[in-house]
Amino acid sequence: MGPLYTAEALSTGAGRNGHVRTTSGTVDLDLAIPKEMGGSGNGANPEELFAAGYAACFHSALQLVAREQKVTISGTSVGSRVHILPNDQGGFVLAVALEVVIPEIPRDQAQALADAAHQVCPYSNATRGNIEVTVNVVED
Repeated sequence: MGPLYTAEALSTGAGRNGHVRTTSGTVDLDLAIPKEMGGSGNGANPEELFAAGYAACFHSALQLVAREQKVTISGTSVGSRVHILPNDQGGFVLAVALEVVIPEIPRDQAQALADAAHQVCPYSNATRGNIEVTVNVVED
């Protein structure tokens, strides 16, 4: 079976201080190195884009898992923090913290849904074993 969907983007300019655009045109952004890393911070950065994508994808996986388990959820949200850290070889690694809000169900059931979503989410499957990802249910 072939891909269900393929996203395509092009980076031009100076990488983190350049421009990205998808072939669909829905993403068309100037990029800038964050101030915390010595840049101007006057644009998006790859970690922000990854955080947004991971949060949205995980949220969809959470809703899918809840439907499959016939659990009614509403008012949910997923926050994603993507950290860039130096490694021992002079390069960098990422780490992700996902914060899941599932109101009106017991915390242990909410964590079980979040853990199940972590097994389904394409971003989670892509990062598993490669970077540290934590999934925590938090209060709204």
